[in-house]
Amino acid sequence: MQRLVQLALDLFDPPGTPAAGPSPVAAGFKPNQPQALVDQAPVAPKTIVSRPAAPAVPLPSLLSPAEFRHPQASREVLLGDAVVAYALQRARRRSIGFTVGADGLSVRAPSWVTLGAVDAALREKSDWILRKLSEARERQQRMEGGRIVWAHGAELPYLGEPLRLVLDPSHGFAGKGGALVAAVEQGGAATTPGLHIGLPHSASPAQVRDAVQAWLMRDARRHFTERLDHFAPLLGVRWASLRLSSANTRWGSAKADGSIRLNWRLLHYRPAIIDYVVAHELAHLRVMDHSPRFWDTVATVVPDYAQLRSHLRDEPAPLWD
Repeated sequence: MQRLVQLALDLFDPPGTPAAGPSPVAAGFKPNQPQALVDQAPVAPKTIVSRPAAPAVPLPSLLSPAEFRHPQASREVLLGDAVVAYALQRARRRSIGFTVGADGLSVRAPSWVTLGAVDAALREKSDWILRKLSEARERQQRMEGGRIVWAHGAELPYLGEPLRLVLDPSHGFAGKGGALVAAVEQGGAATTPGLHIGLPHSASPAQVRDAVQAWLMRDARRHFTERLDHFAPLLGVRWASLRLSSANTRWGSAKADGSIRLNWRLLHYRPAIIDYVVAHELAHLRVMDHSPRFWDTVATVVPDYAQLRSHLRDEPAPLWD
């Protein structure tokens, strides 16, 4: 009988598998006690496939929520997963208004509105507020990345192209403070245009910055005057005066008496964007608002004004210290 059982086991075992023999009896084995189970480690595969580890997430970013804090913040609120500290100002108005700028969130509310109602209004618009705060932060980071180093060999954007600063003490440039030297071909490649400034290499950053600004402002007046004279007849208007502005938040303005104000930092942008701003302000001499009629007027001379306007809004000018 034992032989028959052994044959049956052999038939169901894989070919080449040795038949199971009688188990050796360990010393001290007692029939009435179960044998201990032995855990065996699995055989390691011959080929180990390595997978790149997931990037580690800094612990503070997991524990700390995002934070947006206005320099003049007087109150804070939790919007989603972000802490927003905002500047609250009481004003004579009928509703709650809020704006997002480079400093953060500013809120204007009537004196009779409770703080709880202000926070509730912010939570209702939390998606929009957080999106605008993130965009403002990214814009500020891009501006910081484009900060100009005021020294010999530094570069700054001029009419949309890089312009290299060259401190050249050997020339006075006939009272102009500087001179623009066009790019030249060298070894089959064009060099970067240079702005030669009559200062020694030992000049301080403030001296270099002031000299460059003086030259840019003179050149801005020349360039803006040419474009005003170009677009005014096309729009059927006459401009009376031009003033240069250094405002941080406005590129230009116009008054009904024909006076135009343009930001000299527009010279950092390509000519098409400058043309849009010039045409925008001249169009106000015909339509003193931003109604559909106004934008139709702008489109008669700058058909792609919407794209140029978006670029001007999304691409900040470099920071000046």
